[in-house]
Amino acid sequence: MAVWNLTAPLRQADVEKLQSGDIVFLSGTIYTARDAAHKRLDALLDAGEPLPFEPKGAVIYYSGPTPPPPGCPIGSAGPTTSYRMDAYAPRLYRLGVRGTIGKGRRHADVLAAIRETGGVYFGATGGAGALLSRCIRKAEVLAFEDLGPEAIRKLWVEAFPLLVINDGGGGELYACPDISAALAAQGTL
Repeated sequence: MAVWNLTAPLRQADVEKLQSGDIVFLSGTIYTARDAAHKRLDALLDAGEPLPFEPKGAVIYYSGPTPPPPGCPIGSAGPTTSYRMDAYAPRLYRLGVRGTIGKGRRHADVLAAIRETGGVYFGATGGAGALLSRCIRKAEVLAFEDLGPEAIRKLWVEAFPLLVINDGGGGELYACPDISAALAAQGTL
């Protein structure tokens, strides 16, 4: 296990050195997007329209923050369950998104896209949204304001604490070695 301080947008060289189990303190710009926003991003791509952010090197945080208290840039901003975005994630990784942040395991198609593109999937601590929001220095709605908490937001983060769950080499922190070997032998993984 290594500890890294990285800046988003992420460079491929930064992501290539990460291994599942590593701790990352991420600073820079990331974007929030949940289910409804992902569906709209997919529709934009289907229509040949640009995304509201540059995907190359981007990190998408699966979060729907609460309204900010007075004097704060954002309210509680914890991660949501990632598998709800699994239908959209492979396409975004292939467009240059370098990382996603959420909680829980990912579908085999997402894991394949992470390996294919050299991406990364980070875990953020569920239930710690109020604590995580202290690492967010600034927030602005970027697209789909009508979605409320599910709007796409541009966040400026500083030392945002993450754990590498899936790395570009196929490593998975959630995998039980005995079960993973059995699934791989069956061709399921």
